Amino acid sequence: MNVNRNEKCWCGSGLKYKKCHLNFDEKLDELARSGKEVPSRELIKNEVEIEGIRKSAKITKGVLDLVFDNIKEGMSTEQLDKIAYDYTVSMGGIPAPLNYMGFPKSICTSINNEICHGIPSKDIILKNGDIINVDVSTILDGYYSDASRMYIIGEAREEAKKLVEVAKECLYKGIEAVKPWGNLGDIGEAVMKYADSFGYSVVRDFGGHGIGLEFHEDPFVAHVGNKGEGMVLAPGMVFTIEPMINAGGYELYVDEENEWTTYTVDGSLSAQWEHTVLVTETGIEILTI
Repeated sequence: MNVNRNEKCWCGSGLKYKKCHLNFDEKLDELARSGKEVPSRELIKNEVEIEGIRKSAKITKGVLDLVFDNIKEGMSTEQLDKIAYDYTVSMGGIPAPLNYMGFPKSICTSINNEICHGIPSKDIILKNGDIINVDVSTILDGYYSDASRMYIIGEAREEAKKLVEVAKECLYKGIEAVKPWGNLGDIGEAVMKYADSFGYSVVRDFGGHGIGLEFHEDPFVAHVGNKGEGMVLAPGMVFTIEPMINAGGYELYVDEENEWTTYTVDGSLSAQWEHTVLVTETGIEILTI
C-alpha cells in the first residue's frame, strides 16, 4: 500500500507519513531489494499498542513475582494455577492459556524433564530438589504478554542448579543479540553457541513468537541459527525470546494422554526462561522485567 508523504501514516499514529514511517519504509525496501526477509506492516506495533502490551506485561510479571513469594515444597501445581488466576483476574486481566486450543489451566507448570506445556494438577506435588518452569501469559484490554521463570524447590542437585543458571544466561545472550535492523538468526546463534559451550542442547521444535495483538503472531523465533540470516528485526516488532535448554539431547515427545505436556526423550532435565521484548530505534526494551 503506497501512502502519500502528507497523508496520515499507516501505523495509526496520526502523524503525517513523512514525519513517521517514510524513512522506515525506505530502509525496509532497501533491505528487501538486497535479498533480506523483512517484516510486514502488521508486525510493527504503534505506541498505543506498545503501551497496551506494557500494561499487560506488568500483570504477567506480577504473577511470576507472586509465585516466587509462595512456591514451596509440598504445594500442588494446581495451587500455583489458582494463585495465577486469582491475581490476574483481580488486576482486570485474563489468563491467555485458559481454554486456548483446549488447554485447561491458566499457566503452564513444567517440572524436571518436562520441556513445556505442563498442566497444573492437584495430584502433582512439588518435591525437594525439583526444578519447575512457570509460564505465564496475560490478556489485558485485548493486549497479550508472555514470560516464564525457573524456580528451584528446596535443595536441588548441582547439575540441576547449573542448568537453570545457564538457561537464564541463554535467554539474556539472545536478548543481547537483538539490534535494530539486525536479524532473527543473530538470536539463534547467540543462544546456541552459549548452550553448546556447556554441552547442553537447544530445543528445535519450539521457539519464541510475535505477540501483542494475538497470543501467537509471526515471526517464529528459533533459538538456533546463523548470524545475519532470518527476518530483519525492525523497530516496533514485539516478540518473545524463550530458549528451552536440555541437559541431554534436544529430542522430545508429547504426552499421548493430555496431548500437551512435552518431555525430553532421554529423560534429561530441561529449563527455560522467557521475556517479551520490543525492538526500539536504539536497541531493545524488555517489557516483562
